[in-house]
Amino acid sequence: MTELEHRVRGVDHVAFPTFDPAATVRFYRDVLGFPVVHSICAAGWGPEDHPDFIHFFFDIGNEDRIAFFYYFGTSAEIGGAPGAKGDAYARFGPEVPEFFVRSRHLAIHVEDEADLLEYRRRLDASDWPVEMQIQHETIESIYTHDPNGYMFEITRAMRPVTPQEDLDANLTIDALLDVVAGAEPTFGKLLARKAELIVERAAEWEPAR
Repeated sequence: MTELEHRVRGVDHVAFPTFDPAATVRFYRDVLGFPVVHSICAAGWGPEDHPDFIHFFFDIGNEDRIAFFYYFGTSAEIGGAPGAKGDAYARFGPEVPEFFVRSRHLAIHVEDEADLLEYRRRLDASDWPVEMQIQHETIESIYTHDPNGYMFEITRAMRPVTPQEDLDANLTIDALLDVVAGAEPTFGKLLARKAELIVERAAEWEPAR
């Protein structure tokens, strides 16, 4: 596969709807300390039945932003039955496993453990305390849900990711694509296909090493 030139420079913004702009501002600006950096007020925009709205942005560092839409006159009832799994706008039925629901989340990163613990302190003193603090392979993260029900993660690296791990990631994805193209993909088939790819590609890695 030909490698394409990588031209992007990060996230401009991610955007979500909110039915509770006051709590959303409290969480992101007043608890976490993310300043409001932009807003767009739109009246009479779009089709005739499109509500007026405000689109507002918070700075999450590195010139990246998280943004929300508040649509005047809309209610959380359009998101589905109260108590259903998921956030206020993407409900899941009771048969959907919790791990699948929680896989939808936003993660932002901080410099070190001291910064992570500072955000934990801010959240624990708020209406949205930390629900989990977990060490993964190379990162440590804290999790909570924001006022809209979105899972929100703050993470810090415990060590740098090595070039060998980048190579392993690409091997894993190539093996995954091969396996899901066939019948009944399993984790065991993924590992077996990855081992085959290692054998197939080992000769081309030797000169580079």
